[in-house]
Amino acid sequence: MRWSLALAQVVAVLVMWIGGASGVFPINVCPCSKQSLCQPLPAKHQFQVEVVIVDIGGMDWKHYDWSKITTIIALHAVDNELLCHAHEKGVRIVMQDVLLQLYAPKMLRKLWITNLVRSAQRKFLDGINLKINEKVINYRGLPEVFTQIRDTFQRELPGSQISLTLPWTPDCRAFNCSEFAPTAESCDFFIVQSFAIHLQMWHDCFAKANAPYHQVSSGLSAYIRLGVDPQKLVMGVPWFGHDYTCMDFYEPGRCEIPKDPFKGAPCSSQVAKNISYNEIMQELPKSFTGRYWDDNYKSPYYVYKEGSSYHEVWYDDPESLSLKATIMKKLKLRGISAWFGNSLSYSFNPTAAMQTEDMWNSLCPIRRKWRT
Repeated sequence: MRWSLALAQVVAVLVMWIGGASGVFPINVCPCSKQSLCQPLPAKHQFQVEVVIVDIGGMDWKHYDWSKITTIIALHAVDNELLCHAHEKGVRIVMQDVLLQLYAPKMLRKLWITNLVRSAQRKFLDGINLKINEKVINYRGLPEVFTQIRDTFQRELPGSQISLTLPWTPDCRAFNCSEFAPTAESCDFFIVQSFAIHLQMWHDCFAKANAPYHQVSSGLSAYIRLGVDPQKLVMGVPWFGHDYTCMDFYEPGRCEIPKDPFKGAPCSSQVAKNISYNEIMQELPKSFTGRYWDDNYKSPYYVYKEGSSYHEVWYDDPESLSLKATIMKKLKLRGISAWFGNSLSYSFNPTAAMQTEDMWNSLCPIRRKWRT
């Protein structure tokens, strides 16, 4: 069974590679008004601070604060208008893929990387952001893979940006953590998802903050202690919250949640529903508590009731995000990343517009913008 699956993967990749080599994949015509806008941004095009926005599609990008963005990670197909606009603003657009070939034979890995490069070329993109497959149980060989990815992209697509998305803290019980520092040398930066920190709840089963300040700081510091250059780290922050249904509600901040074992832990934040900041701002006035602040987590939350069920919503807002942005300065990180740019309201409502502006400003609370 295992060999059949492996063979199927090999055949699939070979078909994709051969298709590209034989011209089955069409060479796209530049959709921009100027041919130069379809060229990848050069390697020398760098910023003192990276501000990476993760985009899930649609047309919200038209309302982004482009004075702050340096890179957009497109999780879905890139709109041609977005591509042209981003390049005109000097912003990189990169695609995302899952790193499946960590243990694959070298030839298969080479074909997979070749296909990634060709995909980026066809779409006029500036590089790639990779995520580790959740089934990977050891990072052994990661530096070698990333060296091969970097060398191929830089040869075929000069100026390419290569990044890797990682969990909020390195789990050295499960992975070979000595691989992180040399891997960082082979890519532009790591994007550390400094949220979903309570996927494993070991001591109690209560609703908790999505990105508590002290854990965010300790998680990033753990990568640095492993030898990763802080200038290779971008802190990912959430523009969404967690809506927990309380199994038992005792008081605000004491919402007991159902048990949901995850990786050995008895409870997990996976039981919560993700809710965008835009939705949170609409629902907050309807709550019976209003905005509460937890000084331990340095995060806001509120409680509402739906039928006979109590719900507790933990989220991040300009105050909590501005505090986390100071971690970037304290640890001398490369930058900050927002997940997701589409989570804000881009309506003409004056209140919503002000809330959205405050969220963008929280990415760089001191200077208001990182770009000149």
